[in-house]
Amino acid sequence: VQLVESGGGLVQPGGSLRLSCAASGFAFRLNDMSWHRQAPGKERELVAFISSGGVIINYTDSVKGRFTISRVNAKNSVYLQMNSLKPEDTAVYYCRAANLDYWGQGTQVTVSS
Repeated sequence: VQLVESGGGLVQPGGSLRLSCAASGFAFRLNDMSWHRQAPGKERELVAFISSGGVIINYTDSVKGRFTISRVNAKNSVYLQMNSLKPEDTAVYYCRAANLDYWGQGTQVTVSS
């Protein structure tokens, strides 16, 4: 089982990044997926959730209107489009296969001028 995140990096406030998570080793299309983040000194928090079929989508309040979660089951991939980034979005971002509690290794997102 693998979840491999990519797409993190350094971006200026107001900029955009698109995170990708490639899954393998399990029935991706049957699993709800989520993105989480953990900032230094803070607990890991849920950022966005998408159900297996993509019908149910939820976001934490602080990213509503700025972030978009999506998935392509044919590619075993889930994405997080992040727009209007703020310094407080700086964190390590993780994808998770919610039903099986599998986690990726994380990708660093730093928002700074």
